[in-house]
Amino acid sequence: MGKPREMIRTFGDWLRRGVIGLVALLAFGPPLVLAVYRFVPPPVTPLMLLRSIEGQPIRKDWTPLDRISPALARSVIASEDNFFCQHRGFDLSALQQAVEGWWQGKGRRGGSTISQQTAKNLLLLPSRTVYRKALEAYATIWLELLWSKERILEVYLNIAEWGPGIYGAEAAAQAHFNRSAADLSARQAATLAVVLPNPLRWSAAHPPGSLVRRAGMIQGRVAQLSPDLLACSGR
Repeated sequence: MGKPREMIRTFGDWLRRGVIGLVALLAFGPPLVLAVYRFVPPPVTPLMLLRSIEGQPIRKDWTPLDRISPALARSVIASEDNFFCQHRGFDLSALQQAVEGWWQGKGRRGGSTISQQTAKNLLLLPSRTVYRKALEAYATIWLELLWSKERILEVYLNIAEWGPGIYGAEAAAQAHFNRSAADLSARQAATLAVVLPNPLRWSAAHPPGSLVRRAGMIQGRVAQLSPDLLACSGR
């Protein structure tokens, strides 16, 4: 009887150590990775690796924020997160509207900020589980503590998916418009911004009429947003 009990005890010890190690990884892994990526361009993201396994190439070219057209940064803020430069990672009003829409049976509505999307794209695989959302929220808190708004926007614009195998503003500008990210026009920037919710279905180079109209709306919204709402968007 002694040996089976000892085996059970040993298994219990390893299981306990494994749980402690997993908890430590989840607790300290995100801030450690984010501390490094505050200064170092992320070489790859989980989504890029997943798409690569699915057979897509990885086309990306890291570009500093000051070499990306301010029109793109402003269009993305106007389209995705109006109060990005002001909030601390979470837009509570947008989140409340998303929850109310879900409760009323209106389907899912986006309530994620650019900070949340950056944390998700940088560290996590795409999924809609409660656990992933919890990890995303935890990582977002650290992201806002460790990074400036300019760094968050810079990384987001460099890792966002803009088509099959296309990641980041420079690769997107070259693939869709045959020009650099620095030379994007206001309309091209707005078109890139509006395809972000579904880049595998929509193409910025050949947008459907509904996206063309939305791009025009985003251009108008950029013009209407006050300077303080766009203060961290670049030049």
